[in-house]
Amino acid sequence: MSAVSAVDKALHGLRHMIATGRLGPGERIPPEGDLCDELGVSRGSLREAVRMLAALGVIEPRHGSGTYVSPLRPEDVIGSLALTVELLPLSGLLEVYEIRRVLEAHVAAQAAARCTPETVRTLFSLIEEMETTDDPTRASELDHSFHAEIARVGGNPALASLLAVFRARSRKYQVFTLPDGPQLRSKSDEDHRVLATAIADRDPVAAAGAAQAHVAQTERWLRAFMPPVEEAVNPD
Repeated sequence: MSAVSAVDKALHGLRHMIATGRLGPGERIPPEGDLCDELGVSRGSLREAVRMLAALGVIEPRHGSGTYVSPLRPEDVIGSLALTVELLPLSGLLEVYEIRRVLEAHVAAQAAARCTPETVRTLFSLIEEMETTDDPTRASELDHSFHAEIARVGGNPALASLLAVFRARSRKYQVFTLPDGPQLRSKSDEDHRVLATAIADRDPVAAAGAAQAHVAQTERWLRAFMPPVEEAVNPD
């Protein structure tokens, strides 16, 4: 058996134990020797499989204590998608934006239904700071906090985690550094106020529409980073 397939076998075996509930959240995994015997793999292959699952947040090695299954909270497992989503080229990110449009609209509607005066104060405070800062990096951080607050109020931690992964990837492209950066920032600030106002008015339909329009606008800006498509040259 090759080293690669042995690691795959160890990984599949551990995943099966966790997926079937044999190893539950927070439980210590069996001793290394016992697992190697049961799975029919070497210690090296097993350790590599454990490292892979640890990178995904599924297993937690604890120094001096052993290796445990993580709490397996959906938001934590989904957050590990950043490991792969971060690698998407811009063309792939733009495909993901169709998903983001739908999800941001949903969480905005939920936030509008659940918002409190404190939520409204937080959102408008973030907007005011965004509008006054001259630091593009700080503006990007505030933008993330604004959308994260809406997702948090939406009430689904797993959904909030997924949207945070999508936003983190898109933040790699600093749209406000484009030639039209000042105008883009102004439009973004305006979109934020429309969205926050809809949430403050407890209007889920308006909030969903504002969120979807805002994400669609950001998608159009991101397309400016796409390399131009060369026109085909017809032979004479």
